[in-house]
Amino acid sequence: MTLTPDVAAGFARLTLGHVGQRYPFKLDQVLTGPEDLREPHEIHPIFHGSFDWHSCVHGWWQLLTIARLFPDLPEALEIRRRAEEMLVPDKVAGELAVLTRPYAAGFERPYGWAWALALHGEAVRHDAAWGAALEPLARAFAERFHQHLPKLTYPIRVGTHFNTAFALTLARDWALDHDPALVTLIDMRARHWFGEDRGCQAWEPGGDEFLSPALCEALLMSRVLGDGFAGWFDVFLPDAVAGRPQSLFTPAVVSDRSDGKIAHLDGLNLSRAWCWRSIAAALPAHPIAPVARDAADDHLAASLPHLADDYMGTHWLATFALLALTV
Repeated sequence: MTLTPDVAAGFARLTLGHVGQRYPFKLDQVLTGPEDLREPHEIHPIFHGSFDWHSCVHGWWQLLTIARLFPDLPEALEIRRRAEEMLVPDKVAGELAVLTRPYAAGFERPYGWAWALALHGEAVRHDAAWGAALEPLARAFAERFHQHLPKLTYPIRVGTHFNTAFALTLARDWALDHDPALVTLIDMRARHWFGEDRGCQAWEPGGDEFLSPALCEALLMSRVLGDGFAGWFDVFLPDAVAGRPQSLFTPAVVSDRSDGKIAHLDGLNLSRAWCWRSIAAALPAHPIAPVARDAADDHLAASLPHLADDYMGTHWLATFALLALTV
């Protein structure tokens, strides 16, 4: 299960079909008066497609990544054309204005924050003005991480958008190149929250989760601990080599892909595949490596064929498939 040009083109076509699709759209907004009742594209000049703000952000990350990896695809030409139209300073200024609204401190925290950083990190890898245009938005969200992490007494371990470890994995990857102080802060907080975790029970998934709390934590700690990760992993999941807890090795069953919450479970399978492949890459000589790779393949097989089954999955799942296939 690898990322071929044909697979990448298929992902790109799916996402090009919805990053500019205005409806349906789910706003994340606190109304302070009737003047706040505006069309989504008026509030969000760039990220008004893909059903919700964060899905549109990471849809753009996915598109730019594909355009870089496969620049000769016909879809890459369309991606660049649309990026020239959308990822421009005046539209970014409109997105920044959202952050100054009353009650906006928690807007898209932390999932959307992290994806905004990832998008900027991808944009600067291109020979285009997109990265420079997006930088003020990325810096604004990085500052929010700086302000928020010291006062987050407890990590959030749920398998949905609020998961702390997932967001910090993306944020840390960005900060390595753009904000060394944020790397230091993330590492300090991750060690504080997760460094002494032992014997994870992995009672998951919940019925609407698209992230594995256990594996997202392990993935973050693989980044933070470096050579010390193997020792931490061995006490965090001491029976993993034997395939336990079984829940982490068993793909989720998705009973109704037209139900937006139940469809999250396809995302769980794809994000677990990303985590398992990343853990195997971090521990290539550890006996968990082949077990993790097999688990990743099982999870991919369960959900990769279903990206286009229903819009409740189509508007976001390809991003997580791309994460898994680019490890």
